[in-house]
Amino acid sequence: QVQLVESGGGLVQAGGSLRLSCAASGRTFSNYAMAWFRQAPGKERELAAGISRSGGWTYYADPVKGRFTISRDSAKNTVYLQMNSLKPEDTAVYYCAADLNSPWTTIMVAAREYDYWGQGTQVTVSS
Repeated sequence: QVQLVESGGGLVQAGGSLRLSCAASGRTFSNYAMAWFRQAPGKERELAAGISRSGGWTYYADPVKGRFTISRDSAKNTVYLQMNSLKPEDTAVYYCAADLNSPWTTIMVAAREYDYWGQGTQVTVSS
C-alpha cells in the first residue's frame, strides 16, 4: 500500500507562487512514477505534471509548461509541485497520484493508470 498526503494549497493572487508537497509512505519512493493532476469545477481531471521512475523524466501539460516544476526528494519520500506565475485558470483541486506499473521512463497521462491517490489540496488564484 502507498499513502499520499498533499499539502501546500491555498489562496494566492495572480502572478504569485505556491509549492505543493506530496508525502508518500508504504513503499520505496523510487519504485513508482508520480504525478500531479488537477480538477476544476465542471471540468475533467487532467494531468498537470508528472515525473518518471528513477531517471529524471518529466512531463508538463501545455497550460502549465514553463511555470510549474515537478521534483522529488527521495530522502523525504516527497514529491513537490512548484507553481509560479499563477493564473486564475490554475484554480483547481490538485491531487497527487502514484503509478506503480509504468515503464521506467514512461509518464502516463490518463488518471485511470494511477494506482494511489492523495486527498487533494485546493489551489485558488485570485485576479
